[in-house]
Amino acid sequence: MTYRRAALAAAQVSTLALMVAATPSWAQQASAPQTTPPETAAAPTDDAQAPDIVVTGFRASLNAAINQKRRETAAVDSIVAEDIGKFPDSNLAESMQRIPGVALARGDGGEGRNISVRGLGAAFTRVRINGMEGTAQTGSSDIYGAGNSGRSFDFNVFPTEIFSELAVRKTPSADVEEGSLGATVDLTAPKPLAGKRDFTLTATARGIYNELSKKVNPRASLLVSKKFADGTFGVLASVAYQQRDIREVGYSAVDILSSNTNGGFCSPVGFTPVNPAVGSKGASATECYPGVPRTSTAAAYNTIVNARRADLPNTPGSGAFLPRIPRYLNSTQNQKRIGGTLTFQWQPDSATDISLDLLYSRFDVVRRDNYIAGLSFGRSATNNGQPVTSVKDVQLSPKGSLVYGLFDGVDVRSEGLVDRFVSTFKQANLNLKHDFTDRFGVTGLFGINESVFDNKQRFQSFMDAIDTPNFSVDYRKGNDTPLLGFGFNVADPNAFAYGPALADGTVRGGYNFQGKPSVNTNNGTTGELNFHWKVSDSLTLKAGGQYRRADFTVRNLVPYTADVVTKALPAGTTLASLTTQIKGVDQLWGNGAPASWAALDPDKLISTFNLNAVRYCGIECGAQSSRVLEEVSSAYAMAAFDLGERLGGIGVRGDAGVRYVHTDQTSSGYISIALPSSPTGVTGSFQSASKRYSDWLPSGNLVIEPVRNLLFRFSGAKVLARPELAQLTPTSGITATTRVGSFQNPQLDPIRATTFDAAVEWYFRPGALLSAAFFYKDIKSYVQNVNTQEVFNTLGLPAALLNGTNTAPTEIFTISRPTNTPGGKLKGIEANVQMPFTFLPGFLKNFGALANYTHVTSRIRYILASVNGVPTVTTTADLVGLSKNTASGTLYYEDRKFSIRSTANWRDGFIRGIPASPGSDLQGNSETLFVDASASYNVNDNIKLIVEGTNLTGEQNRLYTDSVRQDTLFQTRIGRTFTFGVNFKL
Repeated sequence: MTYRRAALAAAQVSTLALMVAATPSWAQQASAPQTTPPETAAAPTDDAQAPDIVVTGFRASLNAAINQKRRETAAVDSIVAEDIGKFPDSNLAESMQRIPGVALARGDGGEGRNISVRGLGAAFTRVRINGMEGTAQTGSSDIYGAGNSGRSFDFNVFPTEIFSELAVRKTPSADVEEGSLGATVDLTAPKPLAGKRDFTLTATARGIYNELSKKVNPRASLLVSKKFADGTFGVLASVAYQQRDIREVGYSAVDILSSNTNGGFCSPVGFTPVNPAVGSKGASATECYPGVPRTSTAAAYNTIVNARRADLPNTPGSGAFLPRIPRYLNSTQNQKRIGGTLTFQWQPDSATDISLDLLYSRFDVVRRDNYIAGLSFGRSATNNGQPVTSVKDVQLSPKGSLVYGLFDGVDVRSEGLVDRFVSTFKQANLNLKHDFTDRFGVTGLFGINESVFDNKQRFQSFMDAIDTPNFSVDYRKGNDTPLLGFGFNVADPNAFAYGPALADGTVRGGYNFQGKPSVNTNNGTTGELNFHWKVSDSLTLKAGGQYRRADFTVRNLVPYTADVVTKALPAGTTLASLTTQIKGVDQLWGNGAPASWAALDPDKLISTFNLNAVRYCGIECGAQSSRVLEEVSSAYAMAAFDLGERLGGIGVRGDAGVRYVHTDQTSSGYISIALPSSPTGVTGSFQSASKRYSDWLPSGNLVIEPVRNLLFRFSGAKVLARPELAQLTPTSGITATTRVGSFQNPQLDPIRATTFDAAVEWYFRPGALLSAAFFYKDIKSYVQNVNTQEVFNTLGLPAALLNGTNTAPTEIFTISRPTNTPGGKLKGIEANVQMPFTFLPGFLKNFGALANYTHVTSRIRYILASVNGVPTVTTTADLVGLSKNTASGTLYYEDRKFSIRSTANWRDGFIRGIPASPGSDLQGNSETLFVDASASYNVNDNIKLIVEGTNLTGEQNRLYTDSVRQDTLFQTRIGRTFTFGVNFKL
């Protein structure tokens, strides 16, 4: 057990011990028979039990959430605003960490991006905003998946202040639309008639400081709500703005490769066989390449050559694993996030409620990444890479990982990347509810939304120092990341080269627009109508129908080839005049990072070569363009029952029903074919496909309350989740020279599963809960990218793709294609405790705690390779994105004036991808423990002071390759963040 596990375990044990010690004083009350039907029995409030304790703020939020959980038939956990316009956390995804079974996936800057629920990742979680399904997509660094082009919901698009509640529905019912294997998350904006006051105004202003960026950024929100016409009509408007400067520093390996991958190292003088062979691109018996001597030592070279994997015993160097591009990184982000809501609500009488909700959010980011890196381990002989590099000294671990290496002939690169993207979300939806009688009523919803991820710019620039001596990679201090030695002054721009590639394949520097800009757009439309008929006091029948339409499009532009060819520097222009210095990484990261390094200034480079005048074109130049149109029609019928205490004084309630779903899917896209007259030498060829399928999805929930405050829950259902949107396009691409290709698959079937849940909940005291749950999911199918060997002329691609490549249509290609594969079983347990310490004397009664723990296991069969659809290489492992163990603990104190709380969230390691590079079974993420805290002080009834701190322990996220070696892929420092603010309300 690591210190992280021990810390959380100790916190949970302490909380449970306090609860158990105090239990006898109220155990008798809990065993009393129930006298009120469960759906109307409200949990006792703190006000009734202890009138001297004012239940407001965070404690009121917890009480509201626990009462909602108790009333629900399905398994639902909520986070409720502490007050109107006051959500309890600074990030929606971070809020949900307090919910049992929810694990947070963090992105750039350590900010929460999306979630997994009970081991199922973001792609299996549906999100509804004000009752309407929505998608929100944004970008990130490549290591965290870059731009989101799927169904995963990126919560960091939205400021928290525009919502009043979020709920995580873990078990389905027939009246909730399908699409989730993990959970359905509901985000709800505040309503003007929900508050007690006729007029409400609340404003908050904050300053945010991060110890790495060393900048103070503003964050502000305003909410105004007003009731009219004797409280029957209301208007609420909210707006929130945040600016944030983020800085990350650290190390990246990009990938981990066996030393034979790119042709091995340059052999020592006199070694047989000679590598590279004498005569190969000018290699001689004494030189790896003209002007580059063979300086490898026999001992070091033999250490690598003799390291061989068990599956490749005859391949020299296959068992020695080195970072592909070892590099230090400095990443900065300038973020601007703005959001707002406008709601009109009309309740002319108690039977009618009509509301129009308008919501807008915009997330604008400019990310600037800079790297100083050794390139040769990721380069082949084509561009004079690893075979031109000599190894003078090396140490390997018993498992083959690099411990220390000293090399000559290494190409060193200073690389920069500017990534500008804007995510916008707009939604308008009309909700109505009307009871025609006290037994029959109708609810309806009509809404439209649009999510746009606009990647406006992705500009890469670099300059290289060729064949440098004494480059070192040193892990000998026992750190997860190495000390890199570059062998020369990387701060000197004159040590680098810039210009067109040489005829021998040497790359000296340049720039790349990386096929941008691009725009992903998802337009959604939803219409639904639901009827309910209360047949009797114990039985209500429900039925309804829904239509959903999602139109997902991807539009890319590519630059004219002639406009982006790397050119020599203009006469009179020096490389030094186009560069800047990247400073401070050594102080923030350490591990031998240089005090500064020279890097191209992208603005100067763009100006010098007039790159703002670069011309772009679309599908006529082979740019990717695709569309997926998904139309879902569904209808359901269900019965909700409440037998009260008719079964011998035992409360029984629940629901049972079935949902019928029909899906029509049409997809289209373009593949690239040669067209010499095109500005890029290729053009797009249109492809289309269609698919339809139907499903019957039964579900049922049962709640039994044998004694007051003790609930047993049971749930069973058939569920489905649809594949990622980008996987459903009929697009493909091949590289004829290496005979590899990548296909999407519009004929993918949905992922279907059968689920069962059981839980026990004990509401042993006002505001308190002790619960445990078991869940089981039999995943019938899964979607994996499978590599298969196929003959080109069986792929259905035009033969023109092979023009000029000397590749015959009868040759075999390795094709990667998303494929439906057998799934597997997933099961787990949750434990949860929430308790205010109102039984303690004096000020101690103002304390409280909540803690949860989830354990999940799964066994998924992964197909690593196949021939003509028949698996040839398989493995069994956990579901990608599943952490076997997650835990969260919060300790809080709250009185009339002062409130403080601290939360620790621990997530076990998990798999990020299967397979990894040859010789490595997977890519993984190490465990993390993040600790946050917040405090507030009520100066008076109108003014509150706020202090918050996140990542107080300075936790770092680490990604690795291979489950046994666990070689570091990526690790950065994000630093601590502190917030100071003031809230004013009327």
